[in-house]
Amino acid sequence: MPWYPNRRGEQLWYEDEGGGCPVVLVHGWCMSSAVWKYQFAGLSASMRLLAYDLRGHGRSRDISGGLDFAGFAADLVDLFDRLELSKVVLVGWSMGAQIALQSYAELSGRVAGMVLVSATPRFTATDDFPHALAGGEAGGMRLKVQRSAQRALEGFYSRMFAEGELERCSSAAEINRLLSAIPAPDTAAMLDALDALARTDMRHVLATITAPTLIMNGGEDRICLPEASCYLKEQIPGAEQRVFPGCGHAPFLTQSQQFNAELSRFARSVSGQSA
Repeated sequence: MPWYPNRRGEQLWYEDEGGGCPVVLVHGWCMSSAVWKYQFAGLSASMRLLAYDLRGHGRSRDISGGLDFAGFAADLVDLFDRLELSKVVLVGWSMGAQIALQSYAELSGRVAGMVLVSATPRFTATDDFPHALAGGEAGGMRLKVQRSAQRALEGFYSRMFAEGELERCSSAAEINRLLSAIPAPDTAAMLDALDALARTDMRHVLATITAPTLIMNGGEDRICLPEASCYLKEQIPGAEQRVFPGCGHAPFLTQSQQFNAELSRFARSVSGQSA
């Protein structure tokens, strides 16, 4: 798979498979494009799937800082520019959803639809936004990363799933292998991205979104709370929502068939393609 140069001359890794309606997949904190394995396997025969490694993540390691939302969004815009993408279905998961929101103003003319997966406009709660983790939790995560990045990630992985969710999933062993094979960012990159999450507020963007928007979330998400997804539906004009009962933070892994069906349906509807 290829690399693309961003505006800084850095090389970022991306994957590009299939043909038809382009769907750009943006992963979350401390992950990589590898998390979209089941989407590439299940959907690349009917649409063009593109997924890249965020700066400092996966194979995109040769960077010069900029692990903030301005830097993340600039890289996404550069991917669109480099590949001359248009009429895109833009899919962001967790932190990737915030990156999609951050980049929307610049990309809106080339986005046919948005899919926000396990998303929130704010990672930490405030008096006027209680639908998020307490501020102390982000601080606690930071301390855990500083003490042992690997142990912190293991704890994060376990929290991604609802109680008993993996045990009910026939692909549990494969999902565990997939996650364990993703190379962790270096500690500084983990902390920079976590700090960006803790201070970012995307609520002001929501009313400006004019593209059709699908919100998908697990009913038992412990990282980006289900109430945050409901808030997004209320604030984004015309947004629709699909909730996966009994599911945590990664419905595209544990309920991949249902997730893929929803994504395919939405992509067809906004691209004008027939079933």
